[in-house]
Amino acid sequence: MRGTQSFVGVMSAVWKRPSLTGLELLWRWSFGLIAAGLIWFFAHDLVMVWVLKTDNIGPILARGGLVARGMTDVLTQLWPLVGGIAAWSVFAGVGRGVVLRRWDPSLKVRRGTVIVFAMLRAYAFAAFVVLWFALLIGIARRCIWTPMERGLEPTYVPGFAMAVTATLLLFVLWAALSWILRITPILAMSRGLGVVESVRAAMRIGSLRSKLVEINLVMGIVKVALLVLALVFSACPLPFESVESPAFLMWWWIGVGVLYLVASAYFHVVRAAAYDALYRIQETLPSDVSR
Repeated sequence: MRGTQSFVGVMSAVWKRPSLTGLELLWRWSFGLIAAGLIWFFAHDLVMVWVLKTDNIGPILARGGLVARGMTDVLTQLWPLVGGIAAWSVFAGVGRGVVLRRWDPSLKVRRGTVIVFAMLRAYAFAAFVVLWFALLIGIARRCIWTPMERGLEPTYVPGFAMAVTATLLLFVLWAALSWILRITPILAMSRGLGVVESVRAAMRIGSLRSKLVEINLVMGIVKVALLVLALVFSACPLPFESVESPAFLMWWWIGVGVLYLVASAYFHVVRAAAYDALYRIQETLPSDVSR
């Protein structure tokens, strides 16, 4: 059985159990509301301090200096990002464990182990994002900002080509590696393993590895498709902007955002449930077949 074959069946099963998506939304939005409150409380001063560092914002913004400076400030003051990721990991470990046990009651409670894996996955993803953003800045500096400073014509087409290539390579690399940190919580909860034992079990998972990578790739494509759909629906009322009130546009965009978050949470549950379903299928096969 291919990974996507079981994936379609799991989608239907999760759709018939809306409480799973509801639990996923509960822990995600609980963290989101707390984080939004903290950001709202501190963001004004932080943004003003950051913006006031620039004496002449126009020319600097045109050459990308503001973006580069902003990234430098973030990288030199990592404690809010590190703390935020740690808090997210606690919510993700506890929340995802509850969702998985609702999906499969035979799973054991392993909150500490699941939180550790959620933290490792979050920090790894953050490292990929920082690497991706650094590559984009390097490409922009080489193809656009440096030629503009020298009075030359920017090379937009090669720059966009390199940016797209770098994005696709990191996308495939993340899909090929992150399956380890998604199957290990399920192994820990199904077998009662610790962190090290779960990683060792994941390394010996055999033919299931390719199916997990396949589901990761499919889920990445689905997330991109959801983002594109959200952008399309957000732009739908723009041709009628002259006859629509700003309040209508605001509520329309809020509704599109909420629908995107609900759909995203649903597919997060589907991926976790698909991982568990594939693991259960392999466990029921004879050992020579599963290899």
